Amino acid sequence: MPRELVTLACSECKRRNYTTTRNKKTQTNRLEIVKFCPSERKRTPHKEVR
Repeated sequence: MPRELVTLACSECKRRNYTTTRNKKTQTNRLEIVKFCPSERKRTPHKEVR
């Protein structure tokens, strides 16, 4: 199965807010998406944590 679950953590407050999936065959580096952080109450970059 090529898809795996990853957890996204806010780069400012370091809280783990979201989970998503990624294809580990096509995306070999870590995922980074700008999403809304509820504790910061603004859009911040969220990075994949392991």
